[in-house]
Amino acid sequence: MLDERQLLIIEDDTAFARTLSRSFERRGYQVLLATNQDEAAVVLRDHVPSYAVVDLKLEGNSSGLACVQMLHNHNPAMLIVVLTGFASLATAVEAIKLGACQYLAKPSNTDDIEAAFNHVAGTTEIELTNRSTSIKTLEWERIHQVLVETDFNISETARRLGMHRRTLARKLEKQRVK
Repeated sequence: MLDERQLLIIEDDTAFARTLSRSFERRGYQVLLATNQDEAAVVLRDHVPSYAVVDLKLEGNSSGLACVQMLHNHNPAMLIVVLTGFASLATAVEAIKLGACQYLAKPSNTDDIEAAFNHVAGTTEIELTNRSTSIKTLEWERIHQVLVETDFNISETARRLGMHRRTLARKLEKQRVK
C-alpha cells in the first residue's frame, strides 16, 4: 500500500543508514532500510514508498543507479534522491535519466535530503558561472564516467583509461579540484 510518509533508504554504511533513519523517523517518516538492490526488491514486494534515498556506490562495488531504475519502475511518482561521495557529471546525468529527482554529494544531512525532496521542479534562477572547466576537473569527470560504465571496477577502469591501477587509486583518493 502507498504511504505518503514512507521512505526507503538504500545504504550499505550501516552507521550512516541508522543515523539517517533515526533522523527521518523523528520527522514523521516510516523508514525502511536496505543495503543493496536485492534487499530493496524484497522490501518493495510489500511496500510502495513515496520517497527513497539511494547511495550511488553500494556493497560489492555495485551501482545505486540500478536501484534508481528499479525504484522508478516500481513507482514512477517516487521521489528519489541519490547520495554519493563520488559525485560526477556523468553519474548525475544518468541518475536523473533513470528517475532520480535530485543528486547530492556527501556529506549530506537530513535537512539537505528533505530540501531535495521538496525541490523537484527545475528553476531558471540558478546563477551561471563564466569560469572555464580545468583540465583536472575534466579528468575527474572522465574517470568517474568510466567508473560508471564499468560498474565501479577499478581494474577495468584503469585499463580503459590507459593508466596503472595504483595511479587511478591515488587519483580517486584526492579531493576533487574545483
